[in-house]
Amino acid sequence: MKKAFTKKGEGINHMYDVVIIGAGISGTIIAKDLSQYDLKIALIDKENDIANGATMANSAIIHTGYDPKDDTLKARCNVEGARMWEKLCKDFGCKYKKVGAYIAAVGDKEEKTLDILADRAKRREIPYELITGDEARKHEPNLSEKVTKVLSFPTTAVVYPWEAATACAEVASENGVEVYLNECVNGIERIDGGYQVKTTNHKFDTHVVINCAGVKADKIAHMVMEDPGFEITPRKGEYFVLDNNIHYVNHVVFPVPSKKGKGVLAVPTVYGNTLIGPNSTYVEDIDDVGSSKDGLDYVRENIDKILVNVPLRSTIRNFAGLRPSSSSSDFILDEPKNFLGFINVASIESPGLASAPAISKYIIENFVSKDLDLVEKEDAILTRERPIVLAELTPEQRSVVIRKNPLYGRIICRCEKISEGEIVDAIHRPVGARSVKAVKKRVRPGMGKCQGGFCEPKVVAILARELGVDPTEVVLDTKMSQILEKENR
Repeated sequence: MKKAFTKKGEGINHMYDVVIIGAGISGTIIAKDLSQYDLKIALIDKENDIANGATMANSAIIHTGYDPKDDTLKARCNVEGARMWEKLCKDFGCKYKKVGAYIAAVGDKEEKTLDILADRAKRREIPYELITGDEARKHEPNLSEKVTKVLSFPTTAVVYPWEAATACAEVASENGVEVYLNECVNGIERIDGGYQVKTTNHKFDTHVVINCAGVKADKIAHMVMEDPGFEITPRKGEYFVLDNNIHYVNHVVFPVPSKKGKGVLAVPTVYGNTLIGPNSTYVEDIDDVGSSKDGLDYVRENIDKILVNVPLRSTIRNFAGLRPSSSSSDFILDEPKNFLGFINVASIESPGLASAPAISKYIIENFVSKDLDLVEKEDAILTRERPIVLAELTPEQRSVVIRKNPLYGRIICRCEKISEGEIVDAIHRPVGARSVKAVKKRVRPGMGKCQGGFCEPKVVAILARELGVDPTEVVLDTKMSQILEKENR
């Protein structure tokens, strides 16, 4: 395979070794892992921030690997990837919480499905336990009386996906990966030694392209080949977010899975909120991430199958996300034989988050290492310290931090106790925040009960000051989402 490529130093100048298209969790972990090697890498995304697609809106669960069918990439990567997440979060200063999961069966037919899942778990060496509905209700008092049996997975965890993607992008950047945002890919051509990726503002010549474009992965593949062998048809999932003052469930609580997916569930998040959702609806518009009455009604009606006393009156926000479902029932991790150097990382729906570290390992071992010479850097950064989070510090630690920098003593978000110092840090870190939403994703002002009603104007002012722009130039999310039009006094 290596003979198909012109290596560095063989006459091609200004050539990237790897261009990664898509800065979600798959793209950022691959960028982080490849940044350990002596390679010239670009990570590009069409959005104004990283992790703005499927990584932005999902259930945040590290599934253990019991659900995917045997002999699939999903099963292989899920089991391996789930076991990699705890160390990844520890090494990169990210939140990781082992909460366990209950799969709740109602009646004999669903109990038989639990037996199938338990058999898979046993063969895959995943810890599990079958317990009665009454035993489960001792630990989950809001579990419906209709639930007759539960399959428990104690090692199921939850993470903060945006935080993990940000951490990986930061480390990749520190190791020399060039990150380009607002770069929509509009064409890819084969050139001597590789490909030319044409974007909104640049042309990237590269030996290898890694297609991690989520719901647009089929469109990227079509730019290179007439028939990539798959088509993406996104599925929308809609959620309720409950106030973190409401402690509703202790575990992730699922219904028995069906052909449509894992069903409507309840998830305790790393920051104390509870997610209720999602539904699963195929959509034609790949930019349709709006909540709908029908979708939320479906969630409301179906959560009652396994849980009671659902406190939806304590909802502080609704959101929706798109899953990059495709014509393939499995992950698509391939390098078509007639298109060496073009690698697809597509159809990464659930359990894509849990699988992401193993997906990266698979891509590097099976494709990139055969296309390029991988020489480890002696000075590669392999870990990241957790940024200062004031709410996680003891009073004594806060005093020390505030004495060093008084901005940490100025609270901007009252709901989540976020300081100005944390927001300034988020703006100036590698791949820093450039929008209100980007600040919110990194350090959480606006995530509380008032949803930014108090703090958002202050965040706008801080962004304007730190970026050296007029407040009217500060955006909510995309480059065209200005919040303020003009001064009126």
